[in-house]
Amino acid sequence: MWFSVNKKIILSFKMEASNKTIYLGCDHGGYDLKETIKQYLLDKKYKVEDVGSYSADRVDYPDYAAKVCEGVQKDSTNNLGLVVCGSGIGISIAANKFKGIRCANCNDVYSALMSRKKDDSNVLSLGCRVIGEESAKLITDAFLETKFEGDREAFNKRQEKIKEIEEKYLKA
Repeated sequence: MWFSVNKKIILSFKMEASNKTIYLGCDHGGYDLKETIKQYLLDKKYKVEDVGSYSADRVDYPDYAAKVCEGVQKDSTNNLGLVVCGSGIGISIAANKFKGIRCANCNDVYSALMSRKKDDSNVLSLGCRVIGEESAKLITDAFLETKFEGDREAFNKRQEKIKEIEEKYLKA
């Protein structure tokens, strides 16, 4: 059942680029997968901004989460982000510390689809030790090609509550 539902979802994607800029970032563990996804997106004619890391040399993922989130924040209407680390968890935690960033760590197509459709996520996190390259491509397609379809009033109410939490507990 799961496969047949996801197969229908996958086959429904337009699979074409838009005016979005996709900011890509990773730590050393995520380097190979980031490079694979970067080439995949370039082949599909997406505008890609690679903010590093640029090798598999050891680095700290918060630095690259920050660079991706700063890019997304420049134009949150058209920019999206994609971050990669070993599990996808650490880099997503770092990304979610940025105002206005809604980073979803997704290991399957359904999660990526719902993160955009219902939660209007703007950064995708992938774990290179959790999923393979082909799954990562399908998850990326689901994330990039799905539009927010949630109830705007209910969504805005929830986002206001999140902003209140940020203001109360996240001190600059």
